[in-house]
Amino acid sequence: MTPFGEKLRQLRGERGVSQKAMAEAIGVSAAYLSALEHGRRGAPTWTLIQKIIGYFNIIWDDAEELARLAESSHPRVKLDTSGLTPAATELANLLAENIEKLDEAELRRITASIRAALGRRG
Repeated sequence: MTPFGEKLRQLRGERGVSQKAMAEAIGVSAAYLSALEHGRRGAPTWTLIQKIIGYFNIIWDDAEELARLAESSHPRVKLDTSGLTPAATELANLLAENIEKLDEAELRRITASIRAALGRRG
């Protein structure tokens, strides 16, 4: 499941909406919506994100969060480290080879560490 899929499932659950009803309302198939929630489809289009925001009547920061989650929900990530340092290539390969071995707490800690490092740059 992707971060976007997890949030989408949470929104549906909080509002008691089935995949079928939501899919019909936003103009997609229930199968597509299921695949989106389970990470078997790539990130949704901007247009679909806007339909979902409208469907759930999400405003301001919550709408921005949903859009941000969609941007970070590509289930098949490809990294090109050509032209980067050996350390960058090592990190990319280490993650690719071992990410499934990390538990949720470790993943969140690593993500927070990377976000903090990026924040110090800007």
